[in-house]
Order: sequence, then structure tokens, then C-alpha cells
Amino acid sequence: MNKYYPEESVVFAESIDNLRGSKVAVVGHFRPDGDCIGSMVALTRLLNTMGIEAVAVNRDPVPENLKAFVGDTPLLLAEDFEAAGYVAVTVDCADRKRIGDRLQECFPEIELNIDHHISNREYARRNLIIGTACATAEVLAGFCFDNGYEVDALTAQNLYVGIATDTGQFRFPSTTSETFEIARRLCELGANPAAAAFELYENESFGKFKLLQHFLASLKLELNGRVCVGMIEEGVYADCGACVDDSEGLVDYARSIRDVDVGVFLEVRDGAIKGSLRSKDPFYRVDQVAQQFHGGGHACAAGLNVQGCSLNDFRVTLIEAIDQHLKALGEAPASAKK
Repeated sequence: MNKYYPEESVVFAESIDNLRGSKVAVVGHFRPDGDCIGSMVALTRLLNTMGIEAVAVNRDPVPENLKAFVGDTPLLLAEDFEAAGYVAVTVDCADRKRIGDRLQECFPEIELNIDHHISNREYARRNLIIGTACATAEVLAGFCFDNGYEVDALTAQNLYVGIATDTGQFRFPSTTSETFEIARRLCELGANPAAAAFELYENESFGKFKLLQHFLASLKLELNGRVCVGMIEEGVYADCGACVDDSEGLVDYARSIRDVDVGVFLEVRDGAIKGSLRSKDPFYRVDQVAQQFHGGGHACAAGLNVQGCSLNDFRVTLIEAIDQHLKALGEAPASAKK
């Protein structure tokens, strides 16, 4: 069978061998999503299986709908983690700042950086970035299969969850035939799509639906219907009885409207404006828009973070930036309009 990542898998195997004798902290980005948690758990379990002491660490708690996938994997909050004697490996982190202030202080140097974001800043001693992969979990699964590593059922489930969430249940353009092939092999090793789907999509809080109701009511079309923007103002989470994790996936409602090329979700949180951008086709390169506002990500999915202005003022600024970006891109190819 052909290897998924022939050259990178060799570097990964060498990197793992270099970690022997070390204690490893597998670190993911704050506000972790399914790919982050799935990749953290999978790599932590893989390292421990290979006799390398490892623990997963994150600034923020595991989201409610992902807790069932952690199992007996050692996973700590950054505030409870004693970093002395550990080296750090990051997963799904395009920028070192995304691990949070405390973990940046604990680890001024990162040993290994594994990611799939095309905007990754390659901040570690060794960087394994595969921008064509749909998820960091897909990258890790490919490395495991290429190198013949043992993958237990819970590890397989976490890799599957990472892939399923970052592809929007295999709907996004990043989904390839290799994605399905890797998912099939993970199922053979014990991944359970039905169990994953229940936890991810069929076990929601009532507060999340109230938040969704508010978000849908806020949607507005801009730029002749090419852009749809929805917002969550300060205080709405509390009013709805929702939590920050409940906003996951809201932006996809804006993106999914007919004739909309770019969907936008904006919110005020922790004194800053957070934003998510989604497009239906890689042609629109929303990561380039996000980079103008201290963000980044993928061609079809990106995030941003700004301070010092009101939500409504920034909304106007962002729409102007998207307008200029779309004009610079020119006429979209037929493939982007399907």
C-alpha cells in the first residue's frame, strides 16, 4: 500500500525516537475543538504505548461534547501542570501564542510542531506541517499507518473525531479520497462513527439552541448577498444559559445560505472581538482576510481576534476588508460556484 506522507512520516518517526528518555507534554490550542482534543489524546496515547511518558495539556477544559473521548488518557489543565522536566510537542497550533500565556512561559522552545494549517508559523525545532490534510488528526493517522504503529480503539476513535469535526462530517472541500480511506482504516481499528456522532451532534444543551436562535435572528446579508454575517453580543451567553463552546459551528449556518460565498461569525468575549470566517471554496482564501486582523487558518476556515473597537464598528471594517479581498480575487472560477 502506498504511504500517505512518505517523507514526513520518516521525519515523524525520527522525532519520536528523539523523544525517548524525555517526558512529553502534548499541547493543543486554547478553546480546543474536536481536531485539537482528538490529536492531543491520540498522540499522548501513542507516545505512552511506545514507552515515552506523555501527558496532554491545554489552557482550557475539554468541551462537554468531547469529554467522552478522553477515556483514561492523562489530560491536565495548564494551571494544574508542573512543567519541570518536560519537553513540549504542539498539535493543531498554527501559532505558538495559541497555547496560552502560561504554557508559553513553561515552554519557551517547542520540540515538535504537528499541524495542517497553511498559516502555521513553523515555530518549533522541528515542524511537520501538511497543509493539504483535512485535519491534524488525519496527519497523525497517516503517520501511524505509514510507520506501522499500534493504534488502539480509543486512539482510533479520537483520530476519527478529529477528522469528522474538521471536515464538517466529511462535507468540506478539504475532504479527499484519502480522508475516507483513513477513516475506513480507523473504523477497522475500533472507531465508532455512530458513537462519535451521538456525542458530537445529538447530545446538545437547550442553551445551545437558544444561542442558535439568537444567532440566526442576527444574520444579515452583505455585498449583494455574497457575505452573510451573524453576531453574538456581550451578555448573550448568560441570557441563553449557554457556554462559549456552544458557539461551535454557528458560522456554518451563515456559510450554508444559497449564493453566499463567505460566512462570518462575530462575538464579544473577554474584552475582545473574536471572529470566524468560512467559505464554500478554497478560492476565497478567507485566511488572508483573517491575517489582517491578528488571525489565520485555512483557505476555507479562519479565525481572527481584535481589540479596541466596538462590535458594530468592527463589523463595518471587516465587511470592507472582505469586499476589497473579493475584488482583488476577481471572477471566481466555475468550480467555486457549484
